Amino acid sequence: MSTTTGSSSGGIGFCGLLAVLFIGLKLTHVIGWSWWWVLAPLWMPLVVAVAIALTIVAAGVAVSLWRQS
Repeated sequence: MSTTTGSSSGGIGFCGLLAVLFIGLKLTHVIGWSWWWVLAPLWMPLVVAVAIALTIVAAGVAVSLWRQS
């Protein structure tokens, strides 16, 4: 008698679902947005994450330089 319990993180997620919705609306000519904005749910989270990481690094460098002076 072997039971396996586990979880899998399947699914498309909110940003993926939003991208599919926007692509469908663009292809059916409901919206006239640029493809950059239609695909924004796919690339925008990466841009936000990089911006947050750069802000944290910049703050760390500023604090380090401030402590040395």
